[in-house]
Amino acid sequence: MNIKMILPALTEAKSPYWRPIKYSLFPPLGLATLAAYCSPNDEVTLQDEHVEELDLDDEPDLVVIQVYITNAFRAYAMADHYRTRGAYVCLGGLHVTSLPEEAAPHADTIFLGPGEESWPRFLSDFAAGRALRCYVSSHRSLSGIPPVRRDLIKRQLYLVPNSIVVSRGCPHHCDFCYKDAFFEGGKSFYTQLVDEALSEIDRLPGRHLYFLDDHLLGNQHFASALFEGMKGMNRVFQGASTIDAILRGDLIERAAEAGLRSVFVGFETLSAGNLVQSNKRQNLGKDYEAAVRRLYSLGIMINGSFVFGLDEDDQDVFRRTVDWAVSMGLTTSTFHILTPYPGTRLFAQMEREGRILHRQWDLYDTRQVVYKTNNLTEAQLKEGYDWAYRSFYSWSNIARASFQHLAYKHSLKHFLYAGGWKKFEPLWNFLIKTGGLNGMLPLLEAILSRVRPDRSPFPAIA
Repeated sequence: MNIKMILPALTEAKSPYWRPIKYSLFPPLGLATLAAYCSPNDEVTLQDEHVEELDLDDEPDLVVIQVYITNAFRAYAMADHYRTRGAYVCLGGLHVTSLPEEAAPHADTIFLGPGEESWPRFLSDFAAGRALRCYVSSHRSLSGIPPVRRDLIKRQLYLVPNSIVVSRGCPHHCDFCYKDAFFEGGKSFYTQLVDEALSEIDRLPGRHLYFLDDHLLGNQHFASALFEGMKGMNRVFQGASTIDAILRGDLIERAAEAGLRSVFVGFETLSAGNLVQSNKRQNLGKDYEAAVRRLYSLGIMINGSFVFGLDEDDQDVFRRTVDWAVSMGLTTSTFHILTPYPGTRLFAQMEREGRILHRQWDLYDTRQVVYKTNNLTEAQLKEGYDWAYRSFYSWSNIARASFQHLAYKHSLKHFLYAGGWKKFEPLWNFLIKTGGLNGMLPLLEAILSRVRPDRSPFPAIA
């Protein structure tokens, strides 16, 4: 059987004139994971429209399309195209799970929730000629899953081909999180067996890894055993954690010893009231500065995540947030406009209150205002968000944040990483277009290499 798997892209990600680097970071692991369940006799191809032009003139037997909110309309168009050509089309992903009634008319079969159990069930039914219209994830486990089909991934097209996921979901349930609907009706957080995760890591070439797990430190027993097993592998890796996990016990020290050099942290807001509104209770009462100091004492860089537009935010929230992030020496920051994704408690609440402005899903990208705001006007929120990015990544603030580190090498590493990420986008675009992106991986590994940690608290800027 000829099976084609597709990750559709946003318009800006497939433009022949400009390719933002963020769309060329990670390969589509979800589809490569499903491909591992296919028969050895199947001919499977995987195309990621973020990094390559799609061939839509082929005639596969089975087409599988991953749908998330901002590619939904494009995914539906592709699905309709292949159905007219006689292919059997399957749709799955976050958006399909959130709005199955919207996706169903465009597919022969839809999948709700994670696919490790439902996808092989479908393959068996499809081969027997009795495939269902809808498959819902029931039993959830990562025990014994086959190795990811990394042979289908075009490694040379990605900056971070060694991305990996060793868990599913998150132990927390923030009201604005898109993942909660995806895991509804079953386990919302579960991990691989440690030995199987270590075997997957051992198969990856090079030194650098990027764990795409929502919360790498979410299961203390699993994470401790994973980091213990990674000692001596000579890896450098990046991942995500919560403030709570960073401050609790010695797990973050174990991670650093295993090679953690950069961590994504969801600070989200400096307002306790906003944390309550978002049900982000894992941050309530936690000392952000203590978490930052602990990470720097281990030589770990920080990518901080912040959300603007929560109901307690006022016109000064942008300046306060940027000033705090710079004074704390955060290496990079990711800013978002609050976005009520369908299937979340936030969306349901705003819909009840008549605050949803439209359902143009391609604009639900956390860069546009898609709901009626509270203390800020729509224009103030959008302008403040744009200003925050410009201000945080200005050369002056990159330098100012760099000098918060007492270790000279850490300051230099910060400056190179932050500056390289945001100030050389034309160079990234050139490398993407000329196929030289993967050649930058040794430089990334060098920047992430261990430096002497900041052993003393960094000086605060007055």
